[in-house]
Amino acid sequence: MADGPGSGSAGGGGSHPQAAPSAEMVVTEGSAPPSKSAVKDAQEKKDDGSGSSAAAGGGSHPQAAPGAEMAVTEGSAPPSKGALKKAQKEKEKAEKAAKRAQEERKQKEAAAANDTAKGLYGKFEGGLVPKEERGEVVELVNLKEDMVGKQVTVEARVHNARGQSAKLAFLDLREELENIQAVVAETVLSEDQKGKTTAVSRHMVKWCGGLSRESIVYVTGLLQKPFEPVHSASIANLELHVQKCFVIAEGPERLAMQVVDAMKPPPAGEEAGETDEKGAPQVTLSTRLDNRVIDLRTPLNMAIFEINGKIKELFREFMHANGFKEFETPKVLGAATEGGANVFEVKYFDKLAYLGQSPQFYKQMLIAAGRKRVYEVGPVFRAENSNTPRHLTEFTGLDFEMRITESWEEVVDTAEKMILYIFSRLPQQCPREMEVIKRAYPEAGNFKLPSGKAPRITFAEGIKMLCDAGHEASESEDISTTNEKALGRLILQKHQSDFYTMTHYPVSARPFYTHLTPEAPHLTNSYDAFMRGQEIVSGAQRVHEPDALAQRMRTMQPPLDPQSEGFRHYVEAFRNGCAPHGGAGFGLNRLTMLYLGLPNVRQATLFPRDPVRLVP
Repeated sequence: MADGPGSGSAGGGGSHPQAAPSAEMVVTEGSAPPSKSAVKDAQEKKDDGSGSSAAAGGGSHPQAAPGAEMAVTEGSAPPSKGALKKAQKEKEKAEKAAKRAQEERKQKEAAAANDTAKGLYGKFEGGLVPKEERGEVVELVNLKEDMVGKQVTVEARVHNARGQSAKLAFLDLREELENIQAVVAETVLSEDQKGKTTAVSRHMVKWCGGLSRESIVYVTGLLQKPFEPVHSASIANLELHVQKCFVIAEGPERLAMQVVDAMKPPPAGEEAGETDEKGAPQVTLSTRLDNRVIDLRTPLNMAIFEINGKIKELFREFMHANGFKEFETPKVLGAATEGGANVFEVKYFDKLAYLGQSPQFYKQMLIAAGRKRVYEVGPVFRAENSNTPRHLTEFTGLDFEMRITESWEEVVDTAEKMILYIFSRLPQQCPREMEVIKRAYPEAGNFKLPSGKAPRITFAEGIKMLCDAGHEASESEDISTTNEKALGRLILQKHQSDFYTMTHYPVSARPFYTHLTPEAPHLTNSYDAFMRGQEIVSGAQRVHEPDALAQRMRTMQPPLDPQSEGFRHYVEAFRNGCAPHGGAGFGLNRLTMLYLGLPNVRQATLFPRDPVRLVP
């Protein structure tokens, strides 16, 4: 190509006497030639030796980055001095950053090569403990002062991690109800030891101090006495001096809520402020339930559900000690056991079915089948559109049914004895759990039990006590929640007991299978038991004569058909001969809530179900 006024180094030909090669002043088809001032400026740069570019094979231009091909295209002006200067600065900045990164990398590689803690920290592949690291893992609750000076291995969550300095970091390790301080301190090696032994290094200190909260770690160290008690830890008189630390599962960089904030009771209402009077974040109950897995990690919830489990255990213990046998009954039913009220309907292939409101039918059918005493622990479903602190649509029921030999009050006696059996043993069997719960809810366990038998009154006597105290109440209607609480206070004042039983409810307040009181047919052989003024047990003698049962069903509003597919097998069970019997049903969740003084039954339920909550 012949040289022309618009050619440059990019064109492969000779240089124009008035064009700097690096400026690539290309004149494309239809474009105007460079202006005289631009050509003059480029020529001046060439004359002083600064017009060549790396791209053209020459030296570097102080104001032009080699890679910045500042081409003059159709209709564009040539790069200004400012643009060239800016490009050069960016190039120098990039070169410095690259050089700095390379130096840091070399430093890290050199430091890693000299890291005295190689193999003492890191992350286990797949979260599994390799064979060479396996050993006896001691639970935090089992760490005792007679183990001081011994090496122990624990597996716990990182409740908190902080670096104190380049040589020192602290971990707060948490497992269930307990937490302990762990110290990560650099070990200074002598010249003879260097390269021959492993020890905690500054790299390990920094790594430990940067662990994410809620990470699960596998830590080995020496158990020691701290200089002074660590008041922020439940294990205040011991600390772990870390020798090895490996991550089994990493916690996220950001949690939906902090466990430390969820360890405090939720605010009274969902509209509470974002912080408390001390400026600490407040986590509402709704937020906790939305993030229930994190919420359940708190020592408070660990303790609540230990108590919950212990109540079930003691219930079973009492049942077995008194000759009851455990059974499991269906939860998908052909008819509503309570006559159609508050029942969940489900599609069952080509027909309608119902979720069990109680194991009532089947407990009675087991008695008709020849069993004398039966019980069950299982789910109960109630389609009650009640968004109150004490109602759920699904809860765990504790139910029993038994033969009656002399008096229907044998059933009441059994229920009362069972409640007293459970609550007289809980404090002795769960002292640590009660201690944890009392920090948040001081009323936990402050449950006044009678020294002998539980107070027992009739429904009519309860109504009279309320009226005498100035409350409005009627013998013809079931007692309201407000009056239940008021009556509970009156019983406490009179009998010094948070627990009492009320018998002989009116017919209108009981289901069709409840036996009528022979000497007063407008009443029933039924009872409820109360804790802190709230119902926890409902029971009665059952109708065991088939004709009387069928008649009771027909008098209900709306009437029930004893020959319908859902009821027929139930009624027929009694035509084969069935002894008098009765029983009761308890709500485990409410039982736990009331004994511990919790403000909401959802706090005593792992994953609550109510009219607005189906997840998680």
